[in-house]
Amino acid sequence: MSFNETFTDFYNNVKASLADGTFAKLTLAKTIGNTDLMNIYVRPILEEGELKLELKYKFQQEEVIEIHTIDAARDKLGAYINNPFMSAILFTTEFDLKYKLNKKRAVSITEKGNTFGNASEVLLEYLNR
Repeated sequence: MSFNETFTDFYNNVKASLADGTFAKLTLAKTIGNTDLMNIYVRPILEEGELKLELKYKFQQEEVIEIHTIDAARDKLGAYINNPFMSAILFTTEFDLKYKLNKKRAVSITEKGNTFGNASEVLLEYLNR
């Protein structure tokens, strides 16, 4: 499978956690080489009553924020897998899901116990209205 296909499978878990109210955060990390872009942090926000995702690009000297629909955010984030990021971690209240590329660019998706006990407050506010 290509990075695009495997990341889509991973991102379907992101969408499911947003839908069921368990999403805490999403982080892209572990860059290849010394890059200016260090991390991308993703969190839900409400914009004009619609649930969207805020992508915070953490550079060495600055931060840049973009807001996208949930589906558009998948395309933006997918473009950074393998260039420069080697991993993405979905944190939910039920489990943490790690998408990882090794040196040979083989993909592994592993699940472990949850790090966060509470879902995003913005998400809960959106789902409970």
